[in-house]
Amino acid sequence: MIRKIIQIDQEKCNGCGACAEACHEGAIGMVNGKAKLLRDDYCDGLGDCLPACPIGAITFVEREAAAYDEKAVLENKSKKAAHAGCPGHRMHRFERAEGKPVAENPKMSSQLGQWPCQIKLVPVNAPYFQGAKLLIAADCTAFAYANLHSEFMRGKITLVGCPKLDSVDYSEKLTEIIRGNDIQSVTIVRMEVPCCGGLELAAKKALQNSGKFIPWQVVTISVDGRILD
Repeated sequence: MIRKIIQIDQEKCNGCGACAEACHEGAIGMVNGKAKLLRDDYCDGLGDCLPACPIGAITFVEREAAAYDEKAVLENKSKKAAHAGCPGHRMHRFERAEGKPVAENPKMSSQLGQWPCQIKLVPVNAPYFQGAKLLIAADCTAFAYANLHSEFMRGKITLVGCPKLDSVDYSEKLTEIIRGNDIQSVTIVRMEVPCCGGLELAAKKALQNSGKFIPWQVVTISVDGRILD
């Protein structure tokens, strides 16, 4: 049948996951860091996801699509009830062994090499970018991974951001930074949660659009503070 249904622009999508959260029917999911309409018959065509998208990547189209199946949606909701909600919002409690008192530990020094460090605020032609090794990190990594300063930030220029909280496409600014400066390498440190895929995607897109061949790597941190890859 021909009916109204959503369409997601994969080029615009920044992988924040806000639309997937807003879709009460479970029709939208995150696939390879991008929002995707998983099943036509889960989409009721009401468009709750449209205002949730911060960059206008979702529109309505009329096309051949399976009819909305409320029964299938309810069955799917029941299966997911125990795991409801965005993985990034899911609560965890970690048991940590007590370490030495602060007074007995050597004071650690910050390895932040410049200010500002937020992607939205940093100027694209700052002098510290010349010859820099670039670290692009998700906001939460500094809190989840205790040794971020010593293992990743040392000797690098650090840029941080969160694609879920910032209503921007990071790839455009990152492209300008990489294209317009002598960047030596790029390290992307992200969390394991799906919305963090938006940061990785933006960095990869910027590297591709810059036209440069620069060594790069992606490191994923688990929510309990382990390096996963």
